[in-house]
Amino acid sequence: MSDINFKREIDATLDGAIDRATKALGTQGFGVLTRIDLHAKIKEKTGKDIAPTVILGACNPNLAYEAYSANPDVASLLPCNAVVREVAPGRISLEFAAPSGMMRILGDAKLTELATQADDRIRKALAEA
Repeated sequence: MSDINFKREIDATLDGAIDRATKALGTQGFGVLTRIDLHAKIKEKTGKDIAPTVILGACNPNLAYEAYSANPDVASLLPCNAVVREVAPGRISLEFAAPSGMMRILGDAKLTELATQADDRIRKALAEA
């Protein structure tokens, strides 16, 4: 684990991994609000290729509400990103943002403490995906 994310590799197709990640996040109360097919957007805008990479913007509304109520500046750090990236044919890296790492940016101890609850849920989702 790094300070900014939790990650693991799985055997799956990109679409299969996206489905697994979405379902696992859902079991922990996170809904996927956005999807960015980064590889397609890079190709469209620059003509360059990168490995298939999809960014899912995930949010747990109850935890987001608590964080926002504690410090509205947190809005610029929401939602949490879940990255699904092909590292080899049939091999996918799942990289889920560590909420506590993002909250440390604000230097707000209360938010960092709240984010540890989200960290636990993110870790569980990653293990389930």
